[in-house]
Amino acid sequence: RFANAVAKAIVAARAGGAIATTRQLAEIVASAVRTREQGQHPATRSFQAIRIHVNQELAELSLALPQAVDALRPGGRLVAISFHSLEDRIVKRYLRDASRPPQLPSRLPVRAADLPPPRLKLVGKPVTPSTAEVAANPRARSAVLRVAERN
Repeated sequence: RFANAVAKAIVAARAGGAIATTRQLAEIVASAVRTREQGQHPATRSFQAIRIHVNQELAELSLALPQAVDALRPGGRLVAISFHSLEDRIVKRYLRDASRPPQLPSRLPVRAADLPPPRLKLVGKPVTPSTAEVAANPRARSAVLRVAERN
């Protein structure tokens, strides 16, 4: 949300010398962010963004999902827990696309019964933590669990 302000603050701080510790970076980000989400340090999202970029987490997730489905036997279940919206979007779209029959040209004369079955069948609805679970484990607040079964 405050990417430009954070970037400017980091550039300004680096002009005065190198940023040597994560505490320094956290303080720089905290000074640049105007509002704070209750119960969360202002630098949390910045560190999350750095981690996601450095580890290539979204690209790895996109590669891992088809491999996980390939490893399943028929009737096996794929369970994915995502902890932020970028991950959840990738999981949700992959499961949705894999649970539909392949798209063929609209003018191709093929009966629905002759279409190959989709690779996955969605099981239930996305599960999010209850209020009690979040109270006991605040890190679970953004978790979403999705389940699909191999056909």
